[in-house]
Amino acid sequence: AAAPGGPAPGTPAGPISAAALAAAMARQPVVLLGEVHDNAAQHALRAQALGQLLAGGARPAIAFEQIDREQQALVDRLAGEPGAIGARADAIVAQAGARGWDWNLYRPYVVLALEYRLPIVAADLSRGQAMRIATEGVDAILDAPQRAALGLDAIAPDLQKAQEYEIEQGHCGQLPAEALPAMALAQIARDAVLAHAIAPYLDRGVVLLTGNGHARRDIGVPRHLPAAQQARVVSIGLLEEDDMAARRAEFFDVAFLTPVQQRADPCAGFHHGRRPAPMPGAAAGTAAGTGTR
Repeated sequence: AAAPGGPAPGTPAGPISAAALAAAMARQPVVLLGEVHDNAAQHALRAQALGQLLAGGARPAIAFEQIDREQQALVDRLAGEPGAIGARADAIVAQAGARGWDWNLYRPYVVLALEYRLPIVAADLSRGQAMRIATEGVDAILDAPQRAALGLDAIAPDLQKAQEYEIEQGHCGQLPAEALPAMALAQIARDAVLAHAIAPYLDRGVVLLTGNGHARRDIGVPRHLPAAQQARVVSIGLLEEDDMAARRAEFFDVAFLTPVQQRADPCAGFHHGRRPAPMPGAAAGTAAGTGTR
C-alpha cells in the first residue's frame, strides 16, 4: 500500500526535488531509499534530502549497502574516534568501504551520519560471500540456524522466479539458463542480509541506502522484514526517466524520476548485444551496468 498521503504504487511522483524526497522519507520511520548507483544527480539530491530530514529532527540509523557487514566493528571504532568529521569520514571510506563503489558519491552520507551522531550500519554481504553463494550455495557461508534466521531455508517459488528474471534482464539475456537459479539465490540472500542488518533499528528508524532492486516492495528487502513492521516502511525508487519508468514505479510506494545518467550501452559488452523482451506485467528494471541492484 502507498504511504499515507503518497501516490498510489505504479504512479511516479514526478520529477524529483530535495524537499519532495525529504517529505517522502518523513512519511515512515523505516526508509528504503533506492538509487541507480552511478547516477550522480540522484546522489546529490538524496544527500540534500537526508540533510533536510535530519535538520527537521529525525535521527534514524543510516545503513549502507556499500559497506560489508563484517566491517561493522571497524566502522564503529572509526566513527567513535576523536578528530574532525571529515577525517573520520575519510577513514571509514578508506578502511571499511567496499571496493567497486564510487565513494565520492557516498561520502556525503557518511559525513551526515557522523555530524548527527547516528549509527552507521554495515549492511551487505561481501562480494566474495555473494559469489560463493552463487557458485556453492547458501550453506557455503551460512549454517542451518543462520539460514533459518534469514528465511533462506525455504524460498518462495514466486520470489525465486522473479529474481531469476531480473538477473536475466540485468545481463541482457546473455546468461545461460542454468546459471540463473544460483545467481538469483545470491541476490535473495543479499536482500535477506540487508533486512537482517537493519532489523535492530526498525523501532528507532533507519534509512537504508541501496539500489532500486533491493528497495522493491515485491522482491527486495521488504519481503524479508517482519510483517508487523510492514506498515512502518516506505519504499522509495529513484528511477531514470526512460520508457520503462512508469512500469518500474509500480514496485515502490513512491517513485521519483531523474534524467538518465550518460553511460555506455550496458549490453554492448555482450557477444550478441541483445536485450530480453519485457516480461508481461513486470518491469525491465536492471539493465547490466546501471547499478540498480
